[in-house]
Amino acid sequence: MRRSRVKAKLKRGEPVLVTCCHFIDPTVYELVSMQGFDGIWLDLEHHSTSDETASNLMRAARVGVSDIIARPAKGEFMRMGRLLEAGAQGIMYPRCESGEEAAELVRWAKFAPQGERGVDGANGDNPYCTMPMPPYLKNANEHTLLIAQLESPNALDHAEAIANVPGIDVLMLGPGDLSVVAGIPYQFDHPLIVDAYRRVADAAKRAGKWWGTVSGSPEHTQKLFDQGAKFICHGCDLLMVKQGMELIQQRYAPLGFTFENRIAAEAAELLKESASK
Repeated sequence: MRRSRVKAKLKRGEPVLVTCCHFIDPTVYELVSMQGFDGIWLDLEHHSTSDETASNLMRAARVGVSDIIARPAKGEFMRMGRLLEAGAQGIMYPRCESGEEAAELVRWAKFAPQGERGVDGANGDNPYCTMPMPPYLKNANEHTLLIAQLESPNALDHAEAIANVPGIDVLMLGPGDLSVVAGIPYQFDHPLIVDAYRRVADAAKRAGKWWGTVSGSPEHTQKLFDQGAKFICHGCDLLMVKQGMELIQQRYAPLGFTFENRIAAEAAELLKESASK
């Protein structure tokens, strides 16, 4: 099995940078992994990507060095086993609300005696029944990365309980969902959000765990570093392509080119309707 690059760097006290890929073209995963990013966030919570497609994306990433950190939907414990078998080095579990739920994550992601993950070994993780099972099981338990996402006020209240669960490696604050659930959508400078960083950082520190979150800029990342964060997620392929196309339009519009940008038009109309209410 391929050991987690992210977990190895965290153990050495080094920061890790993960980026998100939404497109389902294996070329994107191959490119990102060959460029040397620490990890690729493969989101199966918000997208309809099948397990078969996810497996092919992981296969493409194995050409390079990036971990695949797969995010199933909340409660998809059986699916986690298939994702790990296909070669994911880590699981990012969304909407973790309690120590009990974090323990369930560990139970389904780790082999006995740490958990109750089912044994197969016929897929990319073992790989393909080529490794002796006892050392494979031991290495899988040791090197699989488990990330619990805290994305609600209730989860913050249980941050210490989640952090103290053996087998949980990283606490990840989800400020987007947290802000929406808390009734302050995308007000990231709100005191509740600002305090959430502190609460997660404190819980992780007391439990001897790592923590992290998403970051939009190097300046914000430095602030997170100052609070002890090591696990940073930045950017996604979809936004990079969108911003690249917008840049082309901005540069070429002065030459007389015109564009029927329906995305911009719909956004402007939505803002107009919102302002009139």
